Amino acid sequence: MLINFNEVLLGILVYFLGLMSFLSNRKHLLSMLLSLEFMVLGSFLLMVRLVGGSLGEESFLLFFLTMVVCEGSLGLSILVLVIRSHGNDYFSSMKLLEC
Repeated sequence: MLINFNEVLLGILVYFLGLMSFLSNRKHLLSMLLSLEFMVLGSFLLMVRLVGGSLGEESFLLFFLTMVVCEGSLGLSILVLVIRSHGNDYFSSMKLLEC
């Protein structure tokens, strides 16, 4: 299989843009969850390009997608719980030591 390095660089760029967004947006929980999903998308693009051509590795990609969907639904459920308990998703309004 011939690896197209432009597509690999695109995956790396998407991953690092998500990382920069995660490090710069720490005000809202939703923006942090979206930047984490952007990082996962970049790593999935990398895995499709680097692992996708191997025989028998498609099952690994499907397993990875399944875990990503579970992680996304868990993040959204936590976001809904935080909004219902605190009224918004600002980190500054949450007391982290509160039980």
